[in-house]
Amino acid sequence: MNISSYSREELTRGLERAKSNRQSVNGKNRAGDAVRVMFSPRSITSENIDEVYELYSHIEEGQYDTVVVVESHPGSAEKKLPMPSFKSVTTPLGEIMANDRLRNDFCDEDDDFFINDEAFDTSVCLYDQLMMLQCALKNFTVVSIQITDENPYIVKELAYALEEILASKNALVVFCCDLDDSHREEFEKVMKFYENRNYSGMMNYLAAADSSMKGAGTFMAGLLVSSKWGLSLNFNHRVNSDTHNLLIGFAEMQHQPIFG
Repeated sequence: MNISSYSREELTRGLERAKSNRQSVNGKNRAGDAVRVMFSPRSITSENIDEVYELYSHIEEGQYDTVVVVESHPGSAEKKLPMPSFKSVTTPLGEIMANDRLRNDFCDEDDDFFINDEAFDTSVCLYDQLMMLQCALKNFTVVSIQITDENPYIVKELAYALEEILASKNALVVFCCDLDDSHREEFEKVMKFYENRNYSGMMNYLAAADSSMKGAGTFMAGLLVSSKWGLSLNFNHRVNSDTHNLLIGFAEMQHQPIFG
């Protein structure tokens, strides 16, 4: 069953339950104001909804002004990084306005960004994420970015634009990607590149085109942005063995020790 079959009340209860569970485990419900990046499944269904509840429970109502949703849509359009032109987008839970000014900022930043609807259709990941966001946040705008060419150069250009444009903005970036838990060796290989700051190794791995990841370019862009912003990565499967998508997780500002 797809997320579109869930009511607002069901989704809200799931989020509240996940927050309560985290509070009982951690002894307190840590505020989510440090989360800047999330890695979410491309499709949210009854099979992964509990994992998604846990993920989205890390953000708080009213926390962000805007959300940028990034997803891979390879081979579907001539433009490398198209952004749909909608003024607003509607889900079963209601309407969300686009952040037109921010969308134009991306177009001004790099020639690979275009406001273009060629790759935008009902199969995009955006709608599933928006339904969760509508239950977790209030009064936010959205920008959708699609990667139609997962060439390492394009992925690096996307990461650079995201980190530059959004660095000082009150924005959350959601990267949509999947990797089944049967491919743990691949996950650990990519994360070893990341932890060793071997970003050229990451990009070479992406260029080899033998990845089992769905949305590999999107995931790599998320890692590059997280590194540039100095974020701490947290993946669900490292604390919950029931998580089947190895890429579900979030990245937050690293907590600094307080001396005095």
